[in-house]
Amino acid sequence: MKKRLDIWLIAGVLLTAFSAWMFLRLTREEGAFVVVEVDGAETARHPLEEPLTEEISSPQGKNLLVIENGTAKVTEADCPDRLCVNQKAIRYQGESIICLPHRVTVRIEGGEAGGVDAVAQ
Repeated sequence: MKKRLDIWLIAGVLLTAFSAWMFLRLTREEGAFVVVEVDGAETARHPLEEPLTEEISSPQGKNLLVIENGTAKVTEADCPDRLCVNQKAIRYQGESIICLPHRVTVRIEGGEAGGVDAVAQ
């Protein structure tokens, strides 16, 4: 009896995990802008559709950002761990690449022009 309940529990957990993964996969939205922040301050905003290669300089070091084919990726960095270079290219709203040693954040935002969702009358 216990073995049968264990199988049902495992199947339920797997079904819930798969459902959550599918929901997140199907509801994600394409991004419109690449936002670059150094020390928490926005330093650049670029359209995701336009190819660009930009060097991001911070007091701690330099990173190379490449935007192409609707994705953004950090391809070079002079930080010791280079974790930002090993992250995958980003394209969907909410995705980000972070270089902690240089205090650099590259994130994707949507196409909204302003920060206000609704106007109260």
